[in-house]
Amino acid sequence: MALRHNYRNLKIWKLGMEIANDISDLLVSLPKHEKYDLGSQMSRCSISIPSNIAEGSARTDKSFSHFLNISLGSSFELGTQLLIANNRNYITDNKLKLLEDKIEEFQKMTMGFQNSLS
Repeated sequence: MALRHNYRNLKIWKLGMEIANDISDLLVSLPKHEKYDLGSQMSRCSISIPSNIAEGSARTDKSFSHFLNISLGSSFELGTQLLIANNRNYITDNKLKLLEDKIEEFQKMTMGFQNSLS
């Protein structure tokens, strides 16, 4: 049986939580008409990132890798939603860059971690 991971000790989970909190802070400034469309979508994606790491951490390494793929997918989806928010002038170029850098760091770390599982 494969060794299980304590997700609270994983750097990728901590970074995922940071991203989710950053998005939560950003959602407050969205226009009212976007709160249930783009805002809701961004919230679900950002929450999915650390949640799938936590859920997968209780599984075998092979299964954990699948949950990491879902988490990665959510991070790429969130990146697109941030571009949409920026295109609609809901977030500044500077804020977009800060979040994109954090998401990219998450993606690189997660892919590296995933490679260590196999």
